This record gives sequence, structure tokens and C-alpha cells, in this order.
Amino acid sequence: MSKKVRFAIVGAGVIGPTHAKAIDLQPDAELAAVCDVIPERAEKLAAEYGVSGVYDDCAEMLTKEKNIDVVSVCTPSGLHAEIAVAAAKAGKHVLCEKPLEITADKMTAMINACQDAGVKLGGVFQRRTMEAAILAKQAIDEGKLGKMVLGDAYLKYYRSPEYYKSAGWRGTWDMDGGGALMNQGIHGIDLIQWMAGEVESVYAKADALVRDIEVEDTAVVVMKYKNGALGVIQGTTSVYPGLSTRFELHGEWGTIIFSDKGMEMWKFLDSDEAMPEVKAGYGGSSDPRAISDDGHYLIVDDFVEAVLHDREPLVPGDQARKAVDLLLAVYESARTGKEVKVL
Repeated sequence: MSKKVRFAIVGAGVIGPTHAKAIDLQPDAELAAVCDVIPERAEKLAAEYGVSGVYDDCAEMLTKEKNIDVVSVCTPSGLHAEIAVAAAKAGKHVLCEKPLEITADKMTAMINACQDAGVKLGGVFQRRTMEAAILAKQAIDEGKLGKMVLGDAYLKYYRSPEYYKSAGWRGTWDMDGGGALMNQGIHGIDLIQWMAGEVESVYAKADALVRDIEVEDTAVVVMKYKNGALGVIQGTTSVYPGLSTRFELHGEWGTIIFSDKGMEMWKFLDSDEAMPEVKAGYGGSSDPRAISDDGHYLIVDDFVEAVLHDREPLVPGDQARKAVDLLLAVYESARTGKEVKVL
């Protein structure tokens, strides 16, 4: 491996520049190539960071750029597997934006390709780096809440009609894989499972109530966790204004509540432990351009360390798929009107 971990970004649109900034700030990483099907977009991003490797074809990039160590996949969701499998076969580690993919078969193909090639596969779920979420998970793992009773996620975003018109793939089953839950809410869905435990089954209602899209702009999900707890997810992009995402965790011995604004409740039975002070979350409930870059830097930094020290990344592929597996059950439940087990 070269002295620095060398990255290539595939997809220079909305989230690609955020990856580029995070790579540039990481002292042991450097951006070596940028690829986008729109050449001007790749050229623009590459120019900002003095990168000479500019491509409009991923296969050509993987053939010519022999010294790339990691491929950051920042394409529309339904193209993640295609890029990731090709990168793995070329011997490159893969850092993939959320969702990992939009079907179970494609996620399995990505995970298997990376395992077969002996390369790492990491998912981008930056909310796992939030101080409040880390403290909440530690408290639950330490048994401070006792038996878990409820784990709820309130994911109320606003995305305008213009947002969905800004790219042909947005709000489609084929490329977006879903709507308010699969695109925006998936961060909170990953987080609630990470903290409260894996979900056994779901019962859901989902529909496009105000946006002219194929997929849902509003959804309500009832969950049963494998540990016996219950919970709800409310996810939307149809309410104005978007609200701070909020997580409520209740056990027989205590409650933890936090949102993008910070910690709101930290209370345990027979304890006077003070509520910890934490940084605010990453925002973006009303405007995707308002999302903080801090979480992406921490994810990229962790992935670089995972490559350099040959360890698992913060969110390995088999964990990154769990939120999508849950959502596939949610969409089946919404279609059939039945409770559906999560695979």
C-alpha cells in the first residue's frame, strides 16, 4: 500500500464533495481520482482538490488507477452494488454511502464480493458518531435501563417538490429504493436498531400523501424487537418545517431521550446521575445542504484507520445492511397490510 490511503470517489454530485472534504482533512488519506457519468461534474470536484485522475467510466478508472486503495461509492442508491462489486474485484476497499443497496440480493453480492477479495466494506451511517447516541448505547449495554420496553425514532424531514425534481432517480423504486424512510430516515433507522436492538417484525403504513413520487413521503411503523421491547418509527419528508430528529429509549429502570438539539432526558431509577452535556446532532431536517460534515469526517477517519491497521470499520457491511433489511420488511408490510418478519 502507498504511504497514504488513496481514495477514488465515484459520484461527484450531492454527497461526493462531502467525501472529498473529509478525505482532504484526514492526514493519512488523499484523493487520487474522481469519476462521474457527467464529466464536467467530475472535473469540477477534481479541480477543487488538485486531482489529475478524472473519469466518466468506473471500469476505466479501476483499470488505469492501479494505486487506489479505497473507492467511495456516492452514486444513486440503486447503483451501489455495481460499483462496489467492480471495486472489490479490482482489489479495492469500499466505503459506501447509505443505503448499502436497495435489495437484499444486491447487498449480499456486495458483501460476498468484498469477502472473496479480502477487502473491507464499510457503510456511511454518521449518526453512530453522535455523542448522545454513543452514550445511550453504552448505558443500554451496561444495563442502566434494565429490561428494554420501548425504542422509538421520530424522523420528520421536509423535502420540497423541487428536491424530488432535482434528479430523475429521486423518489423512484428502481434507483432510490423507497422514499422518506429509505433515503432520509434510514440514518435514524440504523441508529435505533444499533441502540435498542435488532428488530424481529414490523407492521407498517406508508404512502405518498403530498409529493408526486412513486415511493412514500410519510410512514408509520410499529416494531417488535428481538429483546421483547416494542417501538415506533415515524418518518416523513412531507411536513413543514422539518423537525429535529428525536430518539426515545425507555426501560424498566430509566429513560434516555435525545435529538439533533442534544440530550433531553437522562433519568434512571434510584439515581441522581447528571444528564451529560453533548454536542448537537448533524441537522439537515429541512435542508440537505445544512447537514454537518463532521460525521462524514469521523467515518472516513475510522475507515482509513481500519485499512491501515487491518481491522473492521465502524459500520461493516453486514451491519450496514440491517437498516435496509428492516425497510424491505416495512415496504412489504405496507403493501400487504400484514405484520412481516425482518430477515
